[in-house]
Amino acid sequence: MLSVGLIFLYVWLSAYLTGFLVLAGIGRIYGSYQWKAGSYVMAGLVTVTVYAQFFSLFYKVGLAANVILSAVCAVTAVVFRRRLRAEWRAAYSSTGTGKKIFYVLLFLLMAYGTSRGIIHYDTGLYHAQSIRWIEEYGVVKGLGNLHCRLAYNSSSFALSALYSFGFLGGQSYHCMAGFLAWVVAVKCSGVMSAWKRGRLLVSDIARLTGIYYLLIIFDEMISPASDYFMVLTVFYLVIRYLELAESGEGSWLPYGLLALLSVFAVSVKLSAALIVLLALKPAAILIREKNGKGIAGFLGMGFMIMLPCLIRNVWISGWLAYPFTAVDLFSVDWKIPKEIADYDAKEIQVWGRGLYDVAEYGKGMREWFPAWFAAQGMVDKLFILAGLAAVPVSAAAFAAAFGRRERIQQDVMLAAVTVNASFLFWLCSAPLIRYGCVYVWLAAPLTFGGLALWLVRDQGRGRIFWRLVYGAVFLAACYKAVMFARETAAGYSAEYFVYQKEYEDFRTRSYMIDGSVFYYPEEGDRTGYDAFPSSPAKAAMELRGEGLGDGFRYKK
Repeated sequence: MLSVGLIFLYVWLSAYLTGFLVLAGIGRIYGSYQWKAGSYVMAGLVTVTVYAQFFSLFYKVGLAANVILSAVCAVTAVVFRRRLRAEWRAAYSSTGTGKKIFYVLLFLLMAYGTSRGIIHYDTGLYHAQSIRWIEEYGVVKGLGNLHCRLAYNSSSFALSALYSFGFLGGQSYHCMAGFLAWVVAVKCSGVMSAWKRGRLLVSDIARLTGIYYLLIIFDEMISPASDYFMVLTVFYLVIRYLELAESGEGSWLPYGLLALLSVFAVSVKLSAALIVLLALKPAAILIREKNGKGIAGFLGMGFMIMLPCLIRNVWISGWLAYPFTAVDLFSVDWKIPKEIADYDAKEIQVWGRGLYDVAEYGKGMREWFPAWFAAQGMVDKLFILAGLAAVPVSAAAFAAAFGRRERIQQDVMLAAVTVNASFLFWLCSAPLIRYGCVYVWLAAPLTFGGLALWLVRDQGRGRIFWRLVYGAVFLAACYKAVMFARETAAGYSAEYFVYQKEYEDFRTRSYMIDGSVFYYPEEGDRTGYDAFPSSPAKAAMELRGEGLGDGFRYKK
């Protein structure tokens, strides 16, 4: 826990200063804006992730990458010391004592949760190995030929490698999902303002849903799973967008930065693709203002966010977006064969549909949906049914708000339409709950909650309605808080008070390929972090050169 807390502080400081530098530069080009600490941190996380990916194209991500990052942060702190000091003093003085204590306790709680817990199954399967390859080599051509899941190139793995401190020779820390969970928890804590204002907002509904997710993953966020990064990023994105919409924000700049954050979410996991629909808001403002500089600048920044991820895709697999082979642009010797990539893509979809056999890939939705739906938990079933009902309602509500020219409601319903479109995309592709729970749990609440806030006023019968809603929310919150406290207290252990729980270890066997040693598990399909390099089974490949850094190519 202590080591995790220190890493959290280092990540926060480096992300804050990096984000401050980036937003200061954007401000000089497009005009100043009053940013909050959370915006600096999120902008910094995106920036250092892009930096880590670019760095990996040339060298391993470890000590050198951190030295350069620290030097940039130090220069930023010196050059902007007066402005930084003024902003920190203002933030400190404007935060009450109770909030300060709450934020410290929240920090300690998230550090505690990230130091221990359940290691995700896929972490032992390929997450840990993906991160170690970045730590040891940066990027290796044809790495996916060793194990196709190593070609699932999430930008979150580069971020985890940057802050893993594996170069110190001890354990490789995996704290970044927990850190992002802490950032989202701080954002969700804004729901406490509802008590002061006496009513809920649509953003509060998203915050409550985000808290529900945080409680679920609290004992799992120790794992560097890309699912957690994507879901947490989307929660932050939706909440922040709704905050801006509800405040009547008229500037395109903060919306533009959220559009860039949506591009970042896609680089984390392709299932976030449709969340970029939120970019319609800043795009509409820029087009209306005929702001060519803004359009060109933000399109360029969006391209730069995706570029290192796309390059890494090509180097690792030979495909622009593995395992999808519809776009076939490159003819390289390390390319994963098309039939293997197509099989992998089909396996992802049938697994999500609960079929577990690629031979059943051709089954229509009417065939697989009933058994898949029956296998879901009761709460998820309710959310899925409500989400299906919300899809046409959100579209109709958006059209109605657009027709009546109610800008705030248009913006709110755009968020609902975006989440519902993402929900449909998830449902029709690979509907495993952990892939798209953020869409499942937000679709109906944003749609029907937004409509209720629009149509049911706090007067007369509306007041009775909202009192019932607030009472139900309060009771549900009390129940979840008590259950969470019980589970956390029951699982308390001082074992990981100093160090974080390490990756799981598995028994492996060794074999040789072209003079290099590789490992595979004695049983099952997981190898963990220490057995390096490894894969779930003996790989059908050959080295492209003399060493591992030269890459691999498929060998029948």
